[in-house]
Amino acid sequence: MNAVGLVVEYNPFHNGHRYHLHQAKKVSGAEVTVAVMSGNFTQRGEPTIVDKWARAKAAVMSGVDLVVELPIFYAVQPAHRFAAGALRLLAALNVNSVVFGAEHPQWNFEYLVEAEKQFNQEGFNQYNATYATQFNQQLKAQTGVTLVDPNDILAFAYTKAKIQHNYQFDLLPIQRQGSNYHDKDINGEIASASAIRQALLRGNSYRQAVPSVMADCLAQTKSIPSWEQLYPLLRNQLIQAPISTLRATYLMAEGLEYRMKDAAQRSLDFGSFMKFTKTKRYTYAHLLRVYLYTLLQITQAEVDRHYENPYLHVLAFNQLGRQYLHEVKKKVETPLITKVDQDLRDGLLNLDYRAGKLYQLFTPLEQDLKHPPVIID
Repeated sequence: MNAVGLVVEYNPFHNGHRYHLHQAKKVSGAEVTVAVMSGNFTQRGEPTIVDKWARAKAAVMSGVDLVVELPIFYAVQPAHRFAAGALRLLAALNVNSVVFGAEHPQWNFEYLVEAEKQFNQEGFNQYNATYATQFNQQLKAQTGVTLVDPNDILAFAYTKAKIQHNYQFDLLPIQRQGSNYHDKDINGEIASASAIRQALLRGNSYRQAVPSVMADCLAQTKSIPSWEQLYPLLRNQLIQAPISTLRATYLMAEGLEYRMKDAAQRSLDFGSFMKFTKTKRYTYAHLLRVYLYTLLQITQAEVDRHYENPYLHVLAFNQLGRQYLHEVKKKVETPLITKVDQDLRDGLLNLDYRAGKLYQLFTPLEQDLKHPPVIID
């Protein structure tokens, strides 16, 4: 079967995602849709609004045929690693194309990737500016273009990963519709995920912007998972752990462990903690990722080991998705997992298992061990 791949977070699944899904089928001519979806934590390092099983179920009930988890060591990463990990899994699943939204789908992203090769690496030594700022300074000098919109940044990253790994599927960008990515208000049937989360937080109406299955799920949400709720655990860990342990944490660099430990000792609330750890060198998204990896006690060595040993953890599918899995499973070399046993918990899926256990602060449901895929007939 001809398959189209989607890279998603669905936090939550909304009408814009449904439009993207329909357009993906249209422009690709695919018979089956395969979504690689972040688990219980987003690319920015924040807990998702509802767990991965509920989001995967809503996706399949809204038209996706197969949902596979993007493991935490790919999902909670800057755009280039997030994109590379997602495409690696879609390539393993033999998709024919990958469709993604972009603010400027008309741009020649291959040209921008080529322009990056001409960058002056010494131009990345400014400690009073983020990497993204320095990157865009050089990109604008080379091409006149800057990558500031989230989906354009990912479009660039997808293109770069495809070229680097010589993937044979097509990349098909489509125009992002409706609200801007960071809009905070719902002004129609298509709204940003940020606006929907804000509406839920404020007790405002959001049903017009999401499919009914997602609306019913959100209606049962008693509180939105947040770093404010996780912070007491992080604070205690930062205070108790020796500097040598903190220094081994994945993404910890340039003395950030000292800054975080000092901030934890001074800050009783998460807002103050972020203020004390923020510098011009790091974005808030980068810091959130470091916080999460610190809380999960994940080391550089663990991420390196898992990064070289990917897997396909199936979260949900319908009958068409089942047929596609049956068709490709004999060709797929990457481990295909439909149920997590104790060996997988302690080995291949250990990082996701630990992330799932942390997420159980927000839900009583077991996130991985012995949890079967959601099947929609």
